[in-house]
Amino acid sequence: MAISSKIKILKSPIFNQAMTVKLTPNPSFSLTIRVALPNRTGMLASVTSAIASVGGTFGQIDMIEQSRATTIRDITVDAFSTEHNEQIVQAVKALPDIKVLDVYDRTFNLHRGGKIRVESKISLKRQSDLAMAYTPGVGRICTAIANDPKQVYNLTIKQNTVAIVTDGSAVLGLGNLGPMAALPVMEGKAMLFKEFAGIDAFPICLNTQDTEEIIRTVQNIAPVFAGINLEDISSPRCFEIEARLRATLDIPIFHDDQHGTAIVSLAALINSLKLVQKSMSEVCIVINGAGAAGVAIARLLRKAGAENIIMCDSKGVLSKDRTDMNPEKLEFAVPSGGTLEDAIAGADVFLGVSAPGVLTRSMVRSMAENRIVFAMANPIPEIQPELVMEDVAIMATGRSDYPNQINNVLAFPGIFRGALDCKATTITTSMYLGAAYAIASLVNPSKLDKEYIIPSVFDERVVTAVAGAVQLAARSEGIARD
Repeated sequence: MAISSKIKILKSPIFNQAMTVKLTPNPSFSLTIRVALPNRTGMLASVTSAIASVGGTFGQIDMIEQSRATTIRDITVDAFSTEHNEQIVQAVKALPDIKVLDVYDRTFNLHRGGKIRVESKISLKRQSDLAMAYTPGVGRICTAIANDPKQVYNLTIKQNTVAIVTDGSAVLGLGNLGPMAALPVMEGKAMLFKEFAGIDAFPICLNTQDTEEIIRTVQNIAPVFAGINLEDISSPRCFEIEARLRATLDIPIFHDDQHGTAIVSLAALINSLKLVQKSMSEVCIVINGAGAAGVAIARLLRKAGAENIIMCDSKGVLSKDRTDMNPEKLEFAVPSGGTLEDAIAGADVFLGVSAPGVLTRSMVRSMAENRIVFAMANPIPEIQPELVMEDVAIMATGRSDYPNQINNVLAFPGIFRGALDCKATTITTSMYLGAAYAIASLVNPSKLDKEYIIPSVFDERVVTAVAGAVQLAARSEGIARD
């Protein structure tokens, strides 16, 4: 059996919130429970009933072994937290005549040993192979690159390689976990680059959170890579790091937490506004969360024609009378302050990149007619969709278990595929806009629906469309080298 390691029950930082909000079980908290059952009618049904009674949902049920007296089965179950996992296990253990033989955490098993590896493209079977691939033949290649540095794109991995760089200071919604704890995310990112765009990406988790040191390190490793994907670096340092790397390096620099989120949010909003028949220039948009993602979204929406944006952080509306804001927040300061509740009254659109449960049903009901709500906090959104489905025209989240998932994977593989293919020297706002409109265009107007405003991450057309838009923008701006 592929599953081989026992579950480790951990305390979840979101469990208290999860218990007050009915969450949907999902594969990220998936268990396989191996049970021994008396081989008689109704025993399996008693197990499934016990699991269902505490809110678990079922995946596959496999027969492992059977004798005249006993049946051994593996039962796959989805939960919504590690504590919920334990509740499910205890419900099964409490059944008479049922023996729990083992419990496996499927997510931990998937990550065991890492998720990526480096493989050779050629075989080394003869002396001649070695002589060409390594010494002495490789010396000719080194000399060729030294004489013509452009040849590094043709003769090495550089042409198709991206560095995924983090300092671990803002890992997902979990906070400052450090570089080692960030590595699983960066591995996953590398998988997505490879699977969706055929790009060889490698995780670089830096043991420093010093801005100057990060910049110097990336500058020093840049010769190996055709692009740099900055990831999970806290705000506001991320803005300076990205800007200075763009100013000093001649390869694409892309902070996905900013621009990937912004691109996909814009794409979803473009189609949402079509559906409710409102225009970008006329709607009032409230953005809750003024970190990297929130600021990038606001900037891109402005470029797309939005004229009425109100941004909020944990202290309320970004207003000119506040003295606690960084330059990025000041960029969106409005004359008068207030709370999120004040800001959202009469608004057409809510975009949340903030924290669980900050949006209430009464706030949503105070919005204008044909309300659009993008509650993108992960894993628990600003408001659970179930609470407001009857109150909104369109609902979107960052989760895969609800319709309209706003997921960065719709953007960054195609962004880099396009940039690498034309050897772009940088990534620009025009590329972001082109990518957003390309993503939006993949939803046929005849199929546009409140539960289908954005294509699936598994839609094979996405990367091609985004890459094409990026290349077109790069060539029109004169920043393509190929």
